[in-house]
Amino acid sequence: MVSETVQVSCVTNGGAKNKQGFKRKHLGSDEHTTASCHDGVSDDKGDIGTSGQDMTANINEETKPEGVSKKVRLPKELTFQDMYNNQDAFDDDDDEDDSDWEPVQKPIEILKWFCTNCTMVNLDDVVHCDICGEHKESGILRHGFYASPCSPEVELIQVESEARGRDKDFRSEASASNCSTAVGFDERMLLHSEVERKSHPHPERPDRLRAIAASLAAAGIFPGKCCPIAAREITQEELQMVHSLEHIEAVKLTSQIFSSYFTPDTYANEHSAYAARLASGLCADLASAIFYGRVRNGFALVRPPGHHAGVTQAMGFCLHNNAAVAALAAQIAGAKKVLIVDWDVHHGNGTQEIFDQNKSVLYISLHRHEGGKFYPGTGAAFEVGSKGAEGYCVNIPWSRGGVGDNDYIFAFQHVVLPIASKFAPDFTIISAGFDAARGDPLGCCDVTPAGYAQMAHMLSTLFGGKLLVILEGGYNLRSISSSATAVIKVLLGESSGCELENIVPSKAGLHTVLEVLKIQMKYWPTLSSSFEKLQSQWGMYSMENKKKQLKKKRLFEPPLCWRWGRKQLLYHILTGNFHLK
Repeated sequence: MVSETVQVSCVTNGGAKNKQGFKRKHLGSDEHTTASCHDGVSDDKGDIGTSGQDMTANINEETKPEGVSKKVRLPKELTFQDMYNNQDAFDDDDDEDDSDWEPVQKPIEILKWFCTNCTMVNLDDVVHCDICGEHKESGILRHGFYASPCSPEVELIQVESEARGRDKDFRSEASASNCSTAVGFDERMLLHSEVERKSHPHPERPDRLRAIAASLAAAGIFPGKCCPIAAREITQEELQMVHSLEHIEAVKLTSQIFSSYFTPDTYANEHSAYAARLASGLCADLASAIFYGRVRNGFALVRPPGHHAGVTQAMGFCLHNNAAVAALAAQIAGAKKVLIVDWDVHHGNGTQEIFDQNKSVLYISLHRHEGGKFYPGTGAAFEVGSKGAEGYCVNIPWSRGGVGDNDYIFAFQHVVLPIASKFAPDFTIISAGFDAARGDPLGCCDVTPAGYAQMAHMLSTLFGGKLLVILEGGYNLRSISSSATAVIKVLLGESSGCELENIVPSKAGLHTVLEVLKIQMKYWPTLSSSFEKLQSQWGMYSMENKKKQLKKKRLFEPPLCWRWGRKQLLYHILTGNFHLK
């Protein structure tokens, strides 16, 4: 049985009636209903002219007084007007069938959940994240990266105890040593969060610090082997050494606004300016404490990040430039030369801008660039500094994603360490973004915790090991917490455990390193020998790849006979000899 609603127009006694909707039920395929009616109805015997008015009169005569219910006696043939005027006569028979035809439009609610680890959206019936595999009820915020990605939080107590057991030997060994590492952290920085509820959680979220702190606690590192440093707000005078007064006032103004945005992706709430001042204050005090020798090295577990914040603007999730503040604090403490190595997957355009004309600060950045197509678009190899400070800005711009440990360590061996050794810094800062880590949703690279540990170890050997690591980006909680923990273990004196022999870069990585060496050896002549050595050592490697490409290209070459036949035009197009003028 099919029920539908149609529109009809009835004309009675020469007058046009309004269109009315009615219920028409087809009881069989042979029955038909006419959607236009007149004063009379015809059957096989001829016209039996019963008008709408006569029918109404008959019904009124047979209707009982008010309060008495009785079905109306209706003729066998009804006009649509009769059916409309006597709807009550059909109600008792049709009440149970109304649901068969009435459309019920209920909004379909799609249940979904956002992964705690990578923030990606998943359907409610999925238990593990489709992107990173993390369990829906992950315990990573309580147990850090030691939490099992495959089990819910209620099953993780045993996992945590096993993690403590694995690190027991390391803690006892570290306690016997005299190394001293400080960690700067304050829970008030967690107040910085995006207030406006959007369709997807913001990647720069308080959970980033929670996951790292939980990992350090589970490993017994902090609190434990690392000493804390008290947080303070950076002063306006200190900030003015880095940023313009207008920028400082703009950030400060957000404390009076419930929710605001500097750029579409750089948010602020009423606590953000306070959190940013705490982060910069911690970095400045850590730099001073390390340079004065009160601690050997340190890790600034801070947010919001800072390396995109320039002289006059906040961008890229960053409000104040923490690394720049720390560098100037170290110089105030007595450092003459400061090295900043930025391994965040995004170029630190703010840090480069601040020190672009400063020969006392050497800025080296390893980042995805892809010809300027990767955010923020700056950081090409030819950007080397300006106005007498050429060569004090070194950019190592990767041409693709998926860059891993071998390319980074290869670049360290042939670019970063040779230039840093010649520069001979008194103090070293790492802008440690962990968004080049394997599994990061924004960086899409492949650096492992062991790779980060090895890079930190290589820099810790420079000139007394006065090293400050400052957290920048990193948006996969498991990746960022495991990588940060590996770096802090190196600061505490543990071996990185990474083999440096037979480091073979990718073809794209080798090309980038050679490009950087060719540009930078104008300012650092000692790189010339390294450039020539790499060219001779890896020349065969490049030639082999070129031969493979040529062989692959030949597989698609058209037959030579096409050159003079009807397919002459196609031949020239395929061989690249056809050009439009």
